[in-house]
Amino acid sequence: MQHLSIFPILIPLLFGTIMLLPPISRDIHAQRVTSIIGTLFLLISCAFLLYQINNQGVQLYALGGWQAPFGIALVADKVSGLLVLLTAFLAFAVMLYAVAGQDKGGAYFHPLFMFQVMGINGAFLTGDIFNLFVFFEVLLIASYALLIHAGGKQKTQAALHYVILNLVGSSLFLFGLGILYGTLGTLNMADMAIKVGQLQGETATLAKTGALLLLVVFGLKAAMLPMHFWLPKTYASASAPVAALFAIMTKVGVYSIFRVYTVIFGEHAGELANIATPWLWPLALLTITIGSIGVLASPGIKTLSANLVIVSSGSLLACAAINSEAATSAALYYMVHSTLASAGLFLLADIMARQRGKAEDRFVRSRPFVQPRLLGFAFAILALALVGMPPLSGFVGKIMILQATQSTAQTMWVWPLILLGSLAALVTFSRAGTTLFWRHNGTVLAEAEPAKPMEIASIALLLLAAPVLVLFGGAVSEFTLQAAHYLHDIQSSAYGLLPGVTP
Repeated sequence: MQHLSIFPILIPLLFGTIMLLPPISRDIHAQRVTSIIGTLFLLISCAFLLYQINNQGVQLYALGGWQAPFGIALVADKVSGLLVLLTAFLAFAVMLYAVAGQDKGGAYFHPLFMFQVMGINGAFLTGDIFNLFVFFEVLLIASYALLIHAGGKQKTQAALHYVILNLVGSSLFLFGLGILYGTLGTLNMADMAIKVGQLQGETATLAKTGALLLLVVFGLKAAMLPMHFWLPKTYASASAPVAALFAIMTKVGVYSIFRVYTVIFGEHAGELANIATPWLWPLALLTITIGSIGVLASPGIKTLSANLVIVSSGSLLACAAINSEAATSAALYYMVHSTLASAGLFLLADIMARQRGKAEDRFVRSRPFVQPRLLGFAFAILALALVGMPPLSGFVGKIMILQATQSTAQTMWVWPLILLGSLAALVTFSRAGTTLFWRHNGTVLAEAEPAKPMEIASIALLLLAAPVLVLFGGAVSEFTLQAAHYLHDIQSSAYGLLPGVTP
């Protein structure tokens, strides 16, 4: 199917638009059915797309028939195909949780959810850096409204900081794009990769300025220090389905860093080769450090989950700084694991908070849970996965990252911080588990309700990812290594996408 590459964008756009129209817009039950069908259809189409990529190679889709670099191009390779499938799976699992009742807190939840998924998928698939900006704005506009879903002072305050910060980031993005277009004459990523090596002198310096501006923007999206401070409060204040979907938002920023600074400003870029690496090294390691400190200082499960997202971002940025095929492969595997595990913890934290009354998800002595065994089992699985303990996927992902270090200097910096981050998570999860499940006051809260079947099914889907990624670890790691090879191979990732252009 030649049009399969645009389905991850088209499906959420169409279903989101349909839910804005009467009579579905007035019927919450109709919206729920439509959303489940839409996310399921999206998941199936993304699985077929990845299957097609694996068997037929990269899928280049030129909208309107205009060939790159002049037209709008979508590039479905193994990297983008894997990430849109991850997004679709996450969206389906989170939607199962939302339709159990979390979607009733405000208007237009379902259309906004679809539009945000559309923006995320578009960012992963676009082959043009200007359209990367466009899809960034689509997902951000939807996220602004989703963040204040169900209202409240805390959500409004967090949303205000989030909006202002991202508006500044969008302005810097446009400045960076303008500089790069002025120096290169194109914003098609493959075309930029070919032309950037020809820049010299003042033109190269100007292009470097634009490239570093983009690094600031992508670092903001990825929660890279010192632009990470917005994330803990924002994610902790969001409703559970929104926070779970936001687990992949930082991965969009990390993906953009890999795509832009490997394909465009990689080894072949002449004077601009690997310009991000000197900045990424210290900032990635400091991001892991500050995230680990945040993990130890977390007062509750939601804040703990948010700080673990920062630690995972730092680990992925360290892989970008290592800048090798093995590190990129490890990053892709770890990205899938951390996204699904973090999303599962956000959803589990919501159920815990509802069953503990005023104590909510905080690490304080309170009433016992209505379903202690079920919640305890889910908490233990997620804790083991996020700490990086065997035999779950977190262990495999961190081992891959540690093995990707190529020199003694890299090993001396990366290994201690990755291991200390795991230790911080282990200490905090141990403290949380003993407090939440073993220290009780009184009896079960009278008005507390057990988790609904759809909520349990949603968390179960996300939990299953941890053992499945280990059971099929060989096939998955082989796939991510092939994807990494394509990303680092200029002959394929640039010249192969421009018909008639040869090295």
